[in-house]
Amino acid sequence: MVREGPVIRLLLVDDFPVVREGLRVLLEAQQDLEVVGQAGSGLEAFRQVLKLHPDVVIMDISMPEMNGIEATMQIHDAAPSTHVVIMSMHSTTEHIFRALQAGATGYLLKDSIGAEVVKAVRAVHAGRRYLSESIAGAAIDDYISGRHHANPLESLSSRERQILQLVVEGKVSSEIGTMLFLSPKTVDTYRSRMMHKLGIRDIPALVKFAIKQGMTQLD
Repeated sequence: MVREGPVIRLLLVDDFPVVREGLRVLLEAQQDLEVVGQAGSGLEAFRQVLKLHPDVVIMDISMPEMNGIEATMQIHDAAPSTHVVIMSMHSTTEHIFRALQAGATGYLLKDSIGAEVVKAVRAVHAGRRYLSESIAGAAIDDYISGRHHANPLESLSSRERQILQLVVEGKVSSEIGTMLFLSPKTVDTYRSRMMHKLGIRDIPALVKFAIKQGMTQLD
């Protein structure tokens, strides 16, 4: 396809290649949209943003190594001109609020993404917030009025949240240390501090907490 005029450059982030390919075909059918890169984890997405400087990132919320919320937060801090649209199966106000708080300007439910993703991309690129039509009203009302409950994750540092996700994915301290350039002892210290803040005493409870928060999911 020959593209005329300015295009919106996109990065697709999902841990399932088939989902990314489906999105790519759908989006590149539009003359003003171009997929410049793909990533399978939040950590890879952050690196790709720094390398490719896309206009819009379409980001799954539940991914390995670094979830979509954490990746959005890092992208927002490092590349504020890049807009992020979160994709999620979760329609609760809590999940939507966390995404907006992290810096996302769009939030799409996966069951409606085919019909709305193009509209969402164009809206956030133009500087407007976009939420799936089925959740927009109630979520915006709650967000604006501040009617939300304090999230336990807010008590954790960015590093503690990162280690939380890696721990519940089954990685041991030595593996986490290698990934994050930390000593295993330092990883253990972060883990103990993080579990103390959350009031959680064992790994099974930590896994349940992470699933409830949308940080990870059962295979």
